[in-house]
Amino acid sequence: MFDLLVHRQGASLEIAAIDEGSAAARAGLSIGDKIVEIGGKKITDTLDQLRPRCLLRPHEEAEDYIANVAVAGRRGQGRQFAVLSKNAKQRTVELPIHQKVRRPDVEWRKLENGVGYIVIRSFSDDEVVQSFDRALSELRDAARLIIDVRQNGGGDTAVARPIMGRFITSRKPYAMMRRRKGAGLGSPWVEYVHPRGPFTYEGPVVVLTSQWSASMSEGFPMGMRGIGRATIVGTRMMGLGAAVFTKTLKQTGVSFQFSVEPVYDVQDRPRWQMEPDVSVGAGDDSLTAAISVLAAKL
Repeated sequence: MFDLLVHRQGASLEIAAIDEGSAAARAGLSIGDKIVEIGGKKITDTLDQLRPRCLLRPHEEAEDYIANVAVAGRRGQGRQFAVLSKNAKQRTVELPIHQKVRRPDVEWRKLENGVGYIVIRSFSDDEVVQSFDRALSELRDAARLIIDVRQNGGGDTAVARPIMGRFITSRKPYAMMRRRKGAGLGSPWVEYVHPRGPFTYEGPVVVLTSQWSASMSEGFPMGMRGIGRATIVGTRMMGLGAAVFTKTLKQTGVSFQFSVEPVYDVQDRPRWQMEPDVSVGAGDDSLTAAISVLAAKL
C-alpha cells in the first residue's frame, strides 16, 4: 500500500507525492493536502505508538519514516484519513484495498516530436533486457531518447548493466562500492559496464526519475550519468541502500535490514544522496521537462 509520501507538519502530515494509479490517486487526494487523522486517531497519537523506543532524541528522517509507515497502513486492510484540503475543507477519505493493473515491464513508443520513449518498470527479470533490445531496435532512428524509471521498484544489477551497455563503445566505470567491515567500510572497488549489442545508440538520452524509483532504478540513472550517456530529470529517488541483508538479534528476536555494500557514483558520492541534474517539482510534468532538456541538447 506504499502509495503516498508525506512529511510531518506539526500535528498533520502533508502529502508530497502520490503514486500514479494507486488507491490514494483514485480517492482524489492531492499534493499539498494535509492528513490530520488516521483511522480516527490524531496524528500525534498515531506517531507516538509507532516511534521506536531506541530513539534518544528527535530525528527528522526517522519522523518522516514513521509518518510514511502510518499512512501505508496494515497489509490487507483499507485505510481511513481525515484530510484538510487547500481550500481548508476537512473531509473523510476511505481508501479500500486496490490492486494496481499489472503492466508490462517494458513498453515503448515514439512521441509526437519524434523522441523515442521507453518505460522500464522493473530490473528483476532477464526478459527485460530482451524487451529493451527490441524497443531500442524499433526506436533506432529516433534522434533523442527518454528512458522512464519513475515506477520502477528496482531489481538486479545483472539486468540493468546490459541495458547501459547499449550506449557505449568501450568499457566504462559506472559505480564504486564498499563492503561494511566492522564499524567502518573496506576499500572501494570500481564496477564497470561493457559495450553490448548489434549497434550503439549515440543520441542524447534523458532518464526520468521519481520518489518511487528505488534500488536498482536509482543505480541505473546514476550509472547512465556515470558513463556520460544520460541527463537525469525528475525528483530525488527513494534513497535506498544496496545489497540489503537481514539480521536477527539473538537476545530479542528483533530483525532488521542493513546495506552491506553501499554504492557510490564514479565521483565517490553516495547513491542515497543523489540529486537529478534537472529537478522537477512533485506533481509537475516530468515528461515535458525531459523533452525540453533534449531539445536544448540538439
